[in-house]
Parts: sequence; structure tokens; C-alpha cells
Amino acid sequence: MLKTAVLLVGGKAMRLRPITDDIPKCMVDIEGRPLIEWIIEWLKENGIEKVVLGVAYKKEIIMNHLGDGSKFGMKILYNDHSKAQDTGDAFRLAIENCNVDDENFLAMNGDELTDISLKNLYRFHVEHSPVATIVTAPLRSPFGIVESDDNHTITNFKEKPILSDKFVNAGVYIFNKKIKEYLPERGRLEETTFVKLANESMLKTFKYFGFWRTLNTHKDHEEMRKAVSNLKI
Repeated sequence: MLKTAVLLVGGKAMRLRPITDDIPKCMVDIEGRPLIEWIIEWLKENGIEKVVLGVAYKKEIIMNHLGDGSKFGMKILYNDHSKAQDTGDAFRLAIENCNVDDENFLAMNGDELTDISLKNLYRFHVEHSPVATIVTAPLRSPFGIVESDDNHTITNFKEKPILSDKFVNAGVYIFNKKIKEYLPERGRLEETTFVKLANESMLKTFKYFGFWRTLNTHKDHEEMRKAVSNLKI
């Protein structure tokens, strides 16, 4: 089972200003507690024992709040990737500097909230044996979808539907230790590592239709606040 998780929580979150003028994104309040606490609770419930946080912007606030993780019943380590050349390098530095040597481990962006079962995700990953498995979620259209017939008559209008045949990267992954060979010193994970793995047929998708939200904008913040009241983690 998965015992280690590596999270990137170092972004400046410009689209959440002024909320993030003085705090990092993962410390944004979600119904009475920071987002990172919701994530840590979910990780603990799913058997994770060690969390590596890749930090940068306002890192002291995160470190002072979480400490060594003992108050959450976990071990928390930190890696400062302030000089990292984007997300691929940030993951590489966190894995190397904090000696993550598990055969398989969880990796994720620190602005995602989900109730996915890591046991099920891990089982899928082991069965298929890729270098990486990406959790993907159905696309939530930001626009209303209009359907029409040959006479230009609108036959249906769906306001911001979930498109069940289109999937997006949910920012939650399982990496095999071989991922170290694919992590770049420069560039985004999605534009380097994942492209190369896909070309080598060593990248799998775990399609998840359950709860998943990401925090990037003020609209995301409001939607996440409303959603967590029904979240069971």
C-alpha cells in the first residue's frame, strides 16, 4: 500500500489575490480550516504515513502551522524549491532531497481536494505497472452547451454540463520509483515527463467520476467551500 505522498504547495496563486497576498494557496480557508488540513486528513485516512511538501512562496507559514506532522499523526518533511525550474524540477528536487525511495508513491498538486480511494487507485496502478498513473476527471464545461438541428433550431441547452466523454488531469498521480529517470531539470511535468511517458506507453489513466475540486480562482474557492459540507474523508 502507499505510505508516502509528495505534494507541491509552492505556487504564488496570483489568481486568488488578495486572499493570497499574505498566505500560500494551500493555507486558504475552506470552511474553518486551511485546504492543506483537508488534504492531510484525507491522506491519513487512506494510510499515508509520510508527506513531503515542496514549498516556496510564504513557506514559513505552512511550516509553522504543520510542523513535523506529529499533531496530525504523520511525518511531514519539507523541500524548498524556490529556485526550481517549474513543476518537473520541483518534484525531482522533493524526491531527491527528501530521499523518497518507495517502490510506488503518491504525488499531487497541493490545490486539489478529492475523496478518491487510494487503495483502489494503488490496486489499478500495480495491476497495469506503468511508470505513472494519472487520475483523470470528467471535464466540467465552463460554458453552456447548445445543441441544434439542421434548421438551426436549438433543441437542447445544457448549462455548464459535465462532459463524460472528455477527461482532464486531476493533478493526482501514482509514481513508480522509475519516475526519477523522466523528471526534467527544467519544464512543466505535463509538457515533459508525461509526454515522454505517453510516447513510451508507460502512462495510464484512472478515470474517476467522484468528488474532485481544484483551487485556482475565486470561483473555485466558493465552489470548494460549498462542496466540502458533503465531503466524506
